[in-house]
Amino acid sequence: MRTQAVEDYLKAIYDLGRTGAPVTTSAMAGRLGVAPATVTGMIKKLATLNLVDHESYRGVALTEAGRRIALEVIRHHRLVERYLHEAMGVPWDQVHVEAEKWEHVLSEEMEDRMDEILGSPTTDPHGSPIPSRDLKLEEPDQMLLSLLREGQTATVAEVGDEDPAMLRYFAELGLFPTASVEVVRVAPFEGPMTLKVSGAECSIGRPAAEHVFVKNVEGGNGQ
Repeated sequence: MRTQAVEDYLKAIYDLGRTGAPVTTSAMAGRLGVAPATVTGMIKKLATLNLVDHESYRGVALTEAGRRIALEVIRHHRLVERYLHEAMGVPWDQVHVEAEKWEHVLSEEMEDRMDEILGSPTTDPHGSPIPSRDLKLEEPDQMLLSLLREGQTATVAEVGDEDPAMLRYFAELGLFPTASVEVVRVAPFEGPMTLKVSGAECSIGRPAAEHVFVKNVEGGNGQ
């Protein structure tokens, strides 16, 4: 049975799996704000519906059916964010909460109208790719900002949209999609990173840097 809760879980599994790390019960509990026991119960239900595969100690993975549902919800969410931001002028730190409400109820007709009005956009305001109408999505070649080393340069590809305060912080630092980034220093023991963002120097904590994806990485010891 497809419910809002089922869609939320499938979307969370997809998002958490983007880094390649196993999707754990604790990670899902943290993302969804529920108890681990609640997650365990829902995973069993999703497995019964053939929407996920779950192996102990290896995490949760979407089946093809689960992936299609997740991508449909993600398409709705990101398209609505783009529409709210571009057509209605809603700031980028406010569109996520509204899109969370619309993503479950948006009709195919309204989805097509939005897509046509916006000129079939390929990304949302935060740089995240929008799945195509036939639910195709190739994840771009990118990595977390937190993994860059001193001397490396990159381009901001996308930023996480879940926390409005963090988005405002990113805006203050100039960490918008397409911004150029150079890593000046990386403090040891998970300390902050000193960056040049479009030429201006700033510092960012490692936890916040884990919410920024970059592409076109060059230089440093990894070149």
